[in-house]
Amino acid sequence: MSGVSLNSVIKKYGDVQVVHGVDMQIEDGEFCVFVGPSGCGKSTLLRMIAGLEETTDGVIQIGPRDVTRVDPSERGVAMVFQTYALYPHMTVEENMGFGLRMTGHPKAEIKAKVAEASRVLKLDDYLSRKPKALSGGQRQRVAIGRAIVRGPEVFLFDEPLSNLDAELRVEMRVEIARLHKEIGATMIYVTHDQVEAMTLADKIVVLRDGRVEQIGKPLDLYNDPENQFVAGFIGSPAMNFFSGTVANGAVSVPALGGQALPAPASASDGPITVGVRPQRLRLAQGDSHEVDLSEQLGGVAYHYLIAGDGTRMIVEAHDQSSPQSGSRVGISVEDGEALFFDTQSGVRLR
Repeated sequence: MSGVSLNSVIKKYGDVQVVHGVDMQIEDGEFCVFVGPSGCGKSTLLRMIAGLEETTDGVIQIGPRDVTRVDPSERGVAMVFQTYALYPHMTVEENMGFGLRMTGHPKAEIKAKVAEASRVLKLDDYLSRKPKALSGGQRQRVAIGRAIVRGPEVFLFDEPLSNLDAELRVEMRVEIARLHKEIGATMIYVTHDQVEAMTLADKIVVLRDGRVEQIGKPLDLYNDPENQFVAGFIGSPAMNFFSGTVANGAVSVPALGGQALPAPASASDGPITVGVRPQRLRLAQGDSHEVDLSEQLGGVAYHYLIAGDGTRMIVEAHDQSSPQSGSRVGISVEDGEALFFDTQSGVRLR
């Protein structure tokens, strides 16, 4: 297995630049997730690593090799796509071994590798079936098995779960995490779903408009975001953002019922953006906020509130008592549980 290195990587389509000087190092055996909104360049970047998109400038290395201009078939990668791309007239076993047959591998070797991939992915009972006799999750496992059989240095996943229903997504997410643990391969995974990113990744790369916003471990990005974009993108439900004002070392936040919070040391007097996760807000005695809606999910509840200034927010609670829609409540947040951002640039203030 091998790590992947990107150095000042740029992608242009004519005069339009879509990837802007990306630098990153993915270690050998690491599970790295590219995450970001639609159009941020994550799939383009993955296809550049695979060799399916030409790199305009910069260097891509897999292990010690510079593969920037190397043919995709010689890069030592295997890609699993959003669509399964299985041959309908072939059995599961034939689909998984197809790539090796095309490269002239001995039948005994192909059979052994298919058997091992089948064991890992729990496909032994389906080897004689054709794709039409499989569920969506089973088809995706076959597509992953086809990649395993090739024995690549790096696995590339391009939103592989987006065609599955919610229950199958969770099931396959667990399967992929278990697969990585068992085979220990370097894996790069593209998704717009930050829950998938948080649960699967050793390292997350947050992208926006073809630029890297932040790279780090899932909990590091959740607890210590570098800017407002990362803070709002990582975490579910999304972070609440409020307008505040800094004066005399304190931040006044009208949406929090006028509660004052200690200002960060780097903040100047004037406007500031305050971020508080729904898990950090608590209902309290008072009438400063109207209850718009409550979602009771059993172990957790989400309360959607409207402040006196019209600001909307979400409060997460872990009890089974819910205020009635239209009723009024107070709100509180402890010192140290809010994050602060420059209102103009979105940069974190500390």
